[in-house]
Amino acid sequence: MGAGPADDELNLGLLCFIAYRAVETRVFDAVAAAGFDDVTVAQGRVFARIGPAGTRVTELAEQARITKQTAAFLVDQLERGGYVRRLPDPSDARARLVTITERGEAAVAVARAAEAEVEAEWTRHLGRQTTSQLRRALSRLQEITDPYR
Repeated sequence: MGAGPADDELNLGLLCFIAYRAVETRVFDAVAAAGFDDVTVAQGRVFARIGPAGTRVTELAEQARITKQTAAFLVDQLERGGYVRRLPDPSDARARLVTITERGEAAVAVARAAEAEVEAEWTRHLGRQTTSQLRRALSRLQEITDPYR
């Protein structure tokens, strides 16, 4: 391990995390400001993984890398807040799907608008070409890093 400028550089994973955390903070601030202030970060991380046709709690737990019990607890809280509901899974009568309610969709719309605002700010800061290159590079990394793609 030699000394030099590279020793002071943050690794790519940490740089991605810092950027992600900035987006997440802005999104949660916007969602709370819009009146959805009862959603916690932990709930939001599970909520964000619910697919358009619904997702089973076991899949949410796996994707969020938490226990099934923790995922069920967070889904219970989201359900009490009116953001999600559980419906029978048409492919398996014994299973239930977590789906997003109208209130949940309203919160998602606020989150998406905040994400777009941050992305526009980053594009102004980096420029269109660099932003496009960053998107392509991160999309390529997703090919080898995202098991749920």
